[in-house]
Amino acid sequence: MGATLRAARAFVLLSGFYLLGLLLLAALGGIDWAAWVWAPGAARLKIFFVTVVLAIPVVQGLFMLRTPRDGEPGGLPVTEADEPRLWATVRELAERIGTRAPDEIRLTADVNAAVSEDARLLGLIGGRRRMYIGLPLMSGLDEAGLRAVLAHELGHYSNADTRLSALTARGRVQVARMIEMFHAKADAKVAQERARQEQKAEKRLAKGRTAKEIDTAGAGITYRTMAKIYTAYGKLYLRATLSGARRQELAADLAAAGIAGRDATARALRAIPALDAAHDFYLSSYATLGTEFGLLPARGEVFGGVRHLLAARAEELAGLREELPQEPASPYDSHPPMAERVARIEALPDDGRSAEGTGPALALLTAPDTALAAVEDVSLTPEARRMRRLAWPDLVHESMSARVSQGTEELRAAAGGAALPALLDAIDAGRAWEIAGRLPRSEEASAATGRAAREFARPGLRRGLSAMVTEELLRSGRARWQLSWTGPATLDLPDGTPEQLTAALDAATADLPDTAPLRALLAPLAAR
Repeated sequence: MGATLRAARAFVLLSGFYLLGLLLLAALGGIDWAAWVWAPGAARLKIFFVTVVLAIPVVQGLFMLRTPRDGEPGGLPVTEADEPRLWATVRELAERIGTRAPDEIRLTADVNAAVSEDARLLGLIGGRRRMYIGLPLMSGLDEAGLRAVLAHELGHYSNADTRLSALTARGRVQVARMIEMFHAKADAKVAQERARQEQKAEKRLAKGRTAKEIDTAGAGITYRTMAKIYTAYGKLYLRATLSGARRQELAADLAAAGIAGRDATARALRAIPALDAAHDFYLSSYATLGTEFGLLPARGEVFGGVRHLLAARAEELAGLREELPQEPASPYDSHPPMAERVARIEALPDDGRSAEGTGPALALLTAPDTALAAVEDVSLTPEARRMRRLAWPDLVHESMSARVSQGTEELRAAAGGAALPALLDAIDAGRAWEIAGRLPRSEEASAATGRAAREFARPGLRRGLSAMVTEELLRSGRARWQLSWTGPATLDLPDGTPEQLTAALDAATADLPDTAPLRALLAPLAAR
């Protein structure tokens, strides 16, 4: 389907939104006419009131002709002087694919690449073009894979996909606005009815009478009915536009394979879901490990540190590349399932280009570390940029140590703020289970007595004691958290200490507690 026909289809679908509004207004007008002719006076006024109330949001929706303007484009803009090799690659690919190169290239912090265009006249006239390239994506691709991704995005330009995306998106926004508006009004009606019934119930209770059960099932039903009508049209709109969007993605994949090669395109498509999962894991387990304590990795490593994880877990990622999603990310995802996309590309004839461009994609940048640091500066919030920066080993040690300290808070509070020596004295004085009884516990644990109560309390007491002893070992330098890119951080202790600590904690939390082993373990620290 050509750009003109696709523009016409998008326009018809968008017009359908307004036609639906006019039909609803006509239906409401018909109800008013019927009420005027046949309904009695009191019912007629009630019907008029309901139809006017329903007509107001419909009319408001008809005048929502403009979608909100997007904010400033994200990412870091780079000129040809900044990144000559990257720009040369993009221009070469654009020329080979037969389209105009983007006017801007912006580096982002996403595992993604994308293009946009500020089109005019329903997408019939092109505008300023922007290409967005995620540095975490580049971190996980070779040069040939990046060329395939960029060729795919440029394929959207050559197929006029970007020129029509704004028009298509407008219809989605309009329908979503109407549905949200009707649901909001329905919720307001429910809240109003609930408040009325609760007030009535309070009056009945004050008079010593039985209050009726609150029932708001019928409140806002007319608004919810209107929302269902627009929801049905919205589903039709999405089905009509998403089928075209998915065809566009498959066409862009074929264009990429023709320019960058079959194997490079398939390799890049296989890598993207694995890189996305790895990046999410990296951000949650490494980059943001210390944010609650005001700590971040060294500058350039917040988004650049994923390279260490990818290198250390290469085998694991290789397995993920074989487990491709068989379904779209959601029913409304504009991309077909990745398994289908890869199968289509791998079914193409061998073009003999499997060995091309195997160097790292980041090598296309003049100074990758500088670029990663600069993208941080435009992507992180001001609060994040003010955090203390640490090298990875120190970041892991300080963050995990702070978490250990957090783990001591409940037991410290239960012991009245006592430090470890005072707590051990209290345990020796026979107050262990009294203190343990003040720790947070479940309803079942609260109801338990005797030995059962001790069994419920024992894990919490042991966990708190372990944290307090570990905190002392960390503070003295006898223990240190070690960074690992292949698994969780590990606590490095002197030989024999883990076994000593386990036995000492068992003794201190026994039915008849004995703190002597713990004191022996801590004695060298006291001497220091």
